[in-house]
Amino acid sequence: MTNFIYLSPNFPANHWNFCNKLKENGINVLGIGDCPYDNLTDELKGSLNEYYKVSSLENYDEVYRAVAFFCFKYGKVDYIETNNEYWLERDARLRTDFNVNTGFHSEDMDIVKFKSRMKENYIKAGVPVARYHMVDDYEGCLKFIEEVGYPLVAKPDNGVGANDTHKIKNEDDLKKFFETKLDVQYIMEEYIFGEVETYDSVINSKGEPIFENGNVTVANLMETVSENKNSCFYERSRLPEDLLDAGRRTVKAFGVRSRFVHMEFFRLDRDQHIGKKGDIVALEVNMRPPGGIAPTMMNYCNGTDAYEIWADMIAYDQTDRGRSRDGVCCFASRRDGLVFELTPEQIREKYGDHLKEEGRVEEALSGAMANYMFLGLFDTEQEARDFAKDVLK
Repeated sequence: MTNFIYLSPNFPANHWNFCNKLKENGINVLGIGDCPYDNLTDELKGSLNEYYKVSSLENYDEVYRAVAFFCFKYGKVDYIETNNEYWLERDARLRTDFNVNTGFHSEDMDIVKFKSRMKENYIKAGVPVARYHMVDDYEGCLKFIEEVGYPLVAKPDNGVGANDTHKIKNEDDLKKFFETKLDVQYIMEEYIFGEVETYDSVINSKGEPIFENGNVTVANLMETVSENKNSCFYERSRLPEDLLDAGRRTVKAFGVRSRFVHMEFFRLDRDQHIGKKGDIVALEVNMRPPGGIAPTMMNYCNGTDAYEIWADMIAYDQTDRGRSRDGVCCFASRRDGLVFELTPEQIREKYGDHLKEEGRVEEALSGAMANYMFLGLFDTEQEARDFAKDVLK
């Protein structure tokens, strides 16, 4: 039997579905987390063969002992995974220490975690990248700015999402950045004007996509986090050919195997130094599914089960799960403390059966995804954008 260790199976809350589909495929699913067993949902409890509680997932020695216990009890471990950006390096270290060959090892991490190193493989894939500068001192940054001009973006070279990202519009912003930045390595890039589009795919052991989907970030994620704005993106079942091509070439350049990936690109909304309006430009790669409720949104817009497709890839290296519809599923989320034109009751009345879910966003995800979300399912991207405007105005 295949032994699969799933770390932090309770967060995000929808990840119990990954465990559930693994178990349905006959895989021995072993959970490790810091949530007390009694606090796990009944759905998650039923999706695990065994659960090992640690006091903190940050404590590597404790997590190491939990993995060692499962190895002793069940034999060789075949997979260690969280499907979570925050724990990618932890996963890789555990795979290295326990000689688990499915997935990235510690020596592979630089190329998929450091934004500066990602650019190497984007270039290898033939996808343009923004000009950048590794932040050194004030004078060094000024020299870079003389080349590319304002505005710019500065963010940790090894960071998660849009956390600690700074938009620098003038020299006053630059001075403030240097006064407040953390003691970590930052990367500074020319600002790219455009929307973020993603290539999200389940990749088998041969590096082939068995499911392809993607989303469009309508609200700028960086500004959502740094300026406490509302949040909006939508999943779409059909991707433009140029994005499919760029995504597949990027997967190949990074040597991805047996993973769910979330590849981010800009689509330029004007002519810029880097390309013409409408061109695709690299942003960054994420070697995990899109965040939060996005896999469930894939299910709505494709009429399929993305969790099952991923579990089929693990169990069989392929899937017979197809899509039964082409649609667009929109996530529009309101920030607490703001006043909105339409009440939730008015949104429900106006959108009826188009409205699939609503509710509070998990607190740990609210920085990027705001606080109260509505999910709507539509036939076209324009309908999804109109829905988002109604929810967020």
